[in-house]
Amino acid sequence: MLRGVSVCRARLLRPVCVRTVSGHSPALAATGKYKETEAEPNFLEQVEGFYNKGAKLIEEKLADELKGRESMEEKRKRVRGILRVIKPCNHVLQISFPIKRDNGEIDVIQAWRAQHSQHRTPCKGGIRYSMEVTEEEVQALASLMTYKCAVVDVPFGGAKAGVRIDPRNYSERELEKITRRLTVELAKKGFIGAGIDVPAPDMGTGEREMSWIADTFANTLGHYDINAHACVTGKPISQGGIHGRVSATGRGIFHGVENFVNEASFMSIVGLTPGLKDKTFIVQGFGNVGLHSMRYLHRAGARCIGVIEKDCSIHNPAGIDPKELETYRDNHRTIKGFPGAQPYAENLLFEKCDILVPAASERQLTRENAHRVQAKVIAEGANGPTTPAADQIFLQRNILVIPDLYINAGGVTVSYFEWLKNLNHVSYGRLLFKYERDSNYHLLASVQDSLERKFGKEKGPIEILPSDAFKKRIAGASEKDIVHSGLGYTMERSARAIMRTAMKYNLGLDLRTAAYVNAIEKIFKVYEEAGFTFT
Repeated sequence: MLRGVSVCRARLLRPVCVRTVSGHSPALAATGKYKETEAEPNFLEQVEGFYNKGAKLIEEKLADELKGRESMEEKRKRVRGILRVIKPCNHVLQISFPIKRDNGEIDVIQAWRAQHSQHRTPCKGGIRYSMEVTEEEVQALASLMTYKCAVVDVPFGGAKAGVRIDPRNYSERELEKITRRLTVELAKKGFIGAGIDVPAPDMGTGEREMSWIADTFANTLGHYDINAHACVTGKPISQGGIHGRVSATGRGIFHGVENFVNEASFMSIVGLTPGLKDKTFIVQGFGNVGLHSMRYLHRAGARCIGVIEKDCSIHNPAGIDPKELETYRDNHRTIKGFPGAQPYAENLLFEKCDILVPAASERQLTRENAHRVQAKVIAEGANGPTTPAADQIFLQRNILVIPDLYINAGGVTVSYFEWLKNLNHVSYGRLLFKYERDSNYHLLASVQDSLERKFGKEKGPIEILPSDAFKKRIAGASEKDIVHSGLGYTMERSARAIMRTAMKYNLGLDLRTAAYVNAIEKIFKVYEEAGFTFT
């Protein structure tokens, strides 16, 4: 397996030098413990610190399980070597290119794409448009994506892209120019393709941008590739997208919360009764993830008492209806002034509730504010919202943190389903839809025939009426049904695996370390069995 770390720089119209770097951001202490006097790590160091903690926990076990005639010390060296290989990003592409704005001015756009790991291909990860984008952030998110895919058994390596713009400051025509030019630059460097690297939506991007990417790639470097539209996921249905992708991350968060809140052993530690019914929750961020998380938790019987946005926070102890809030937001482009709740002047993160869903951006819960959080359960809808020091504080306070690399993996799980759909060139359920419907009707007719042979038809035919639940399923599973079922199964199975690992290593509420352990074991096995090329 070929492994290298390179940073490629493309300047304006013509790419220039390629430089090779031998290292990465300094790792934190392998113990994962942080002193009160230490400064909190940056985002990349934070992810690497969590990785170090999980790797240290299982290093000896991995050595014990290695087969072969090597001595124990040689096996330990091999394990430590592979664990060092897993951690850094393989490739980081930095791009600068010009676009001509509607007013005639020329803007220079900066962008990055990081590929963390090719232990599985293609690489997978979103593209975000934000002024906060940095190379370090992109590498951190790419690393996290590798571990996230491994936790939920999605066979991708991790990647991420960021474009340093505020999309609100650009017209639709300008955003299309930026997106299409970015696609060409990625393609020229081999950073996009159905079997190489598959982007997806993230902060500031959505179906529209993914459609532009697919169209650009299919009409340029992917012109002869029958699978060209599999180069990106999160597309509109008409462009090869899949039903259920838009709500996938939020629905995955709901399933993740449901799996752990229904587990009596965890709820007894945090002081809650099992089940979502009448649980209160607060959502930070009312974008795609926050909205759908709120919607599914509300349907399950939980009560949203607060929503935090950039420009305001709103609060209503009696509950906020997600549909009414969505309609108001769409009409007014803000949640400020929503009549179904009151403005909240203080920081709503610290309001008393059962479940807190930080679904905005990274590093929201820190050493400085973790002691003020009153939630019993924190569901990390965003990537990296909790710093390592805050994580330790929550463990000491018996607050259950359901980690990002598990709970917000719904998006990449359904992206995997979309990618498979694009490669198969047929929608889910199409081949079996009529067969299943006919089989179900034959089943009802068979039961009716059996009863009539047994009891006779003197008083007329014995009518077999399907139940309401069976009526909904009698016609077979739609694509959305299959996607929702697959996502629910994935989240449940992964949750059970995390619980088993937490119990095996006596980790208590430290689900993050349990999730990293599961991810590292799977990635390690791939590297160990594949071996290394040119080493």
